[in-house]
Amino acid sequence: MDFELQWLLIGLPMAFVLGWVASRLDQRQWRRDRRDAPRAYFEGLNLLLNEQQDKAIDAFIEAVQHDPDTTELHFALGNLFRRRGEFERSVRVHQHLLSRADLRPADHDRAQHALAQDFAKAGLFDRAEVAWRALLGSAYDNEARLALLSLFERSRDWAQAITTATELEQRDGSSFATRIAHYHCEQAMDALAAGDPAGARRCIDEAIRIAPEAPRPPLLAGQFARDAGDDDAALAHWANLAASDPARFALVAADYADAARRLGRGDTARDVLDRAYAQAPLLDTLRARDHLDASPGPEVPDGAIPTEEGVARRLHHLAAQPSLGAAAEVLAIDTTRWHADTRPLLHAAVQRAAAPLQRYRCAACGFMAHHYFWQCPGCQGWDTFPPRPLEQH
Repeated sequence: MDFELQWLLIGLPMAFVLGWVASRLDQRQWRRDRRDAPRAYFEGLNLLLNEQQDKAIDAFIEAVQHDPDTTELHFALGNLFRRRGEFERSVRVHQHLLSRADLRPADHDRAQHALAQDFAKAGLFDRAEVAWRALLGSAYDNEARLALLSLFERSRDWAQAITTATELEQRDGSSFATRIAHYHCEQAMDALAAGDPAGARRCIDEAIRIAPEAPRPPLLAGQFARDAGDDDAALAHWANLAASDPARFALVAADYADAARRLGRGDTARDVLDRAYAQAPLLDTLRARDHLDASPGPEVPDGAIPTEEGVARRLHHLAAQPSLGAAAEVLAIDTTRWHADTRPLLHAAVQRAAAPLQRYRCAACGFMAHHYFWQCPGCQGWDTFPPRPLEQH
């Protein structure tokens, strides 16, 4: 009995000493690992700031090996892989994070967000859609919905795009009316291509209802009516467009003038075209006036000689809007019909249009300058400027 008590008295202190020694060894190893991990981390950060991404990745991988539970290192490494275009490695890093049971909810959403970006950057849109949908209802909800909207636009899934844009409107109060109107217009074009003109008209009517001020729905509605032989309805739609958006009305100004000629409404059409041109002086609207001035006939041939009024309008346009297009219109007119100041106006228009092209461009970095340089101010390269300005290439 005394013998057992003696060993117990000796064993207890020895066990305590051995436990204390073991704990000190563990603490030293832990401290050593903690010193090594930050050193590798800061080394990677320094390399990243010096734009040495390859070495930075190696340093971050070493830091992750020392401390595999550090989420920030994983995020830094995954983002680096994505920036370098190594999407497969980036996906593996973020999927590893998502598989951890000890990951905080905020970090879980962050990893899911990073994974969705990986798939989107890699062009894996079906997998990106699944990843973005997993973020609905999270702190990244709005960003996820916008990303899904972009994906639906890419895939031309207009029904899903309309639903998503409507939900975004309802959630944050932003207006997506014009964008939704475009989706309905795209549906109308698809319906028309599929031989369903009635369905196309329903889509256009819905687009006009959602965004009455949007320019595309009345433009398409007029084209659909014209193609269906209803010039009267086409004129009504295009007249509304001329009043709300005279600049985009120029896209169908010639069609508007032709429809007015067929219906014998030249005087009304002239007023509409003149008002549209006054608000948005564009050459397409100017040329459309020639359709109303031409001699009676089913259509006005391209390149028809303008009347005296048409010549006067072109010369006035050149003086007010000097451009290459205006110069080309005037050069197509016989010189005997020019005014005394037409030639200097033409010269000024051509000089103005050519000015941006009268520059030298570095073949190495694209730096442009009005003067020739032997050494590029942008990339510091020597003899990188071709001796020929851009307009002479």
